[in-house]
Amino acid sequence: MRDRWLNPVAARLVAAGALVLFVVGVLVPAAPAMAAPTFKVPFPCGQSWSGQTRSGHSPANAIDFNRTNDAGDPVVASAPGTVDRVTDLGGTSYGKYVRINHGNGYHTYYAHLSGFNVSVGQSVGYGKVIGWVGSTGNSSGAHLHYEQRLNGADIKIRFSGTLALYWGTKTYTSGNGCSSNTGSGTVRTAGANLTVRSGPGTDYSAVGSLANGASVTIHCQTRGTTVTGTYGTSSIWNRIGAGRFIADAYVYTGHDGFIPNVPRC
Repeated sequence: MRDRWLNPVAARLVAAGALVLFVVGVLVPAAPAMAAPTFKVPFPCGQSWSGQTRSGHSPANAIDFNRTNDAGDPVVASAPGTVDRVTDLGGTSYGKYVRINHGNGYHTYYAHLSGFNVSVGQSVGYGKVIGWVGSTGNSSGAHLHYEQRLNGADIKIRFSGTLALYWGTKTYTSGNGCSSNTGSGTVRTAGANLTVRSGPGTDYSAVGSLANGASVTIHCQTRGTTVTGTYGTSSIWNRIGAGRFIADAYVYTGHDGFIPNVPRC
C-alpha cells in the first residue's frame, strides 16, 4: 500500500503536533507523591505491645496487637486527622471500628473495639483516646486490629518512618503523645533514698535510687504493688524512664491519684 501524500503545510502541522505530544508526554514531570503522616504506635506513651503480622491475615499488611489483660485498654489515634467512620458491624468482620482520615489518601483503621470515644467529623491528634480494646466482630479474643491504607489499599505499616516487622511478632513501645502528656513530681521521703524499680512493684528489681527532694518527669502511670508512704497508701506507680518506676506514695505531684492527661502505662 502506498503512503498517503501530505502537502508541505500539513506535514509541518503534523510534525509540530508530534513535538507537542513529545514535550507533554516526556518533559512534564508527574505530580510528586504526597508524604505519609508520621504514624505512631496506637497506644498511650510508654506502653509496650506485642504486634503480629502474618501473610494469611486479611488484609495481609495489618497488625494484631496484644498484651496481657488488654481488654478495655485505651486505643489512641496514631496520627492527627479527622474521624470519618465510627461503625458497628455487629458479630461480623471488624465489629466496632474507627477510621481516621489523615489527608492525601491516607487512612488508619482500628478494629474489634469494645466501645467508642469519638464521633464522625471529630478532629483528633496524637494520643487522643478513640476507643478501647475489645473482641467484637470476627475475633476470637481481645486485641486491636490495626491498618494503614493509601487510596483504599492496605500498605505495609511504618511507625515514625520505620517499617514494622514482616512477617512475625515484635514488641513495639509507644512514643505516642509523650512530649505533651508528661507530668512532674518531687520525691518526698523521711530522708532515705527512694528505690527505683524495673517495674511497677516492690517485687521488681532495684535499678537505682533517688534522693529526697529530687525532681522527676512522669511519662505514664499504672497500678502495681500497694505502698504506704509520705502521701498515704497507693497502688499507683510512676514511670520516670525506660524500665524505671517509683511508687507514687512517695511523690508530690499536686494531685490525689492519677495525674490528669498523663497516660496510663
